[in-house]
Amino acid sequence: MRTQREWQESIHPGFQVFAKGGDEEFGAVRDVCPGGRNEVLINVENGGDHCIPIEAILDVHDEKVIVDLARLPVSLQATISHAHDAEARGS
Repeated sequence: MRTQREWQESIHPGFQVFAKGGDEEFGAVRDVCPGGRNEVLINVENGGDHCIPIEAILDVHDEKVIVDLARLPVSLQATISHAHDAEARGS
């Protein structure tokens, strides 16, 4: 299992963010460890900027960050669940 430090070093702004088991990204990384915190700042589509704890990250590969949504606050889980609502209305 990777350490928090290894996650921090392998994540870069612009990487896409996916839920565990999901095939569609819900956001993108904007900053890693802002202010020295063990968090990643992400922009959730249609939901704005949010920090997620490093502990919620399960894997990083191919410029993708895979997140365990169950490790996020319920309010952020709800925001992520609506990330693609504007696309659904536009189709």
